[in-house]
Amino acid sequence: MTTDHLTHNRLPHHARHAASKVPEVTVYFWIIKVLTTGMGETASDFLARVLGPVPAVGLGGIALMAALAAQFAVRRYVAWVYWVAIVMVSVFGTMAADVLHVGLGVPYALSTPFFMAALAAVFALWYRSEGTLSIHSVHTRRRETFYWAAVLATFALGTAAGDLTATIGLGYLGSAVLYAAAIAVPAVVHRWGSLNAVAAFWAAYVITRPLGASVADWMAVGHSRGGLDLGLGPVTLSWTMAILGFVGYLAVSRKDIQHDGMP
Repeated sequence: MTTDHLTHNRLPHHARHAASKVPEVTVYFWIIKVLTTGMGETASDFLARVLGPVPAVGLGGIALMAALAAQFAVRRYVAWVYWVAIVMVSVFGTMAADVLHVGLGVPYALSTPFFMAALAAVFALWYRSEGTLSIHSVHTRRRETFYWAAVLATFALGTAAGDLTATIGLGYLGSAVLYAAAIAVPAVVHRWGSLNAVAAFWAAYVITRPLGASVADWMAVGHSRGGLDLGLGPVTLSWTMAILGFVGYLAVSRKDIQHDGMP
């Protein structure tokens, strides 16, 4: 699903020319999105193991606030600034889901619908306030606030959902296969069914989280848990390097800059 598919619901002419705070949705967008989900999953677990859960959450929260402050400070989409913010949302979103489960003992079967309800509430407030959930309408401070609240909720929801399926018998590899198949559903239903572009985008966006996290966990965990036993540190580092490579390419090529006439 690309930006062209998300422009069916056209905005007024003046809105289309407003400075965009999000990237153009291309194949690179989806690749980096999946990479950030996996990197955030293993980075969160690695930091919690090395620093301890409380210091890790504290540092994650501070880093997230700093990254979002930088994102809100720029006047238009900047690849490095945007994707650093996404990475920190990924790390902290994982921590939020893990705190409920590990720290408070809330089972994934309860935290998953909880985060689903939280995301639904964000969408409801966003739509009631702005009349659209299109990411290509994110050109005001209020819409950007709703956007990042939704992004944070999707990461927390995806983390809980991925861990839920992994712990009920599917394992990490089985979960990865499940979500790899599931992520195609929104595009297919949008293409040949009645699902509109905005709903299809957000459905796929949510699924990228458990997909990337399941693959990264499968690579990192030990053989006794059905994984490749590569370790949290090496997996985090390798996925980070891949993210840096793709974001660096986009920063230079500017292939993810929204073009004139696209909202």
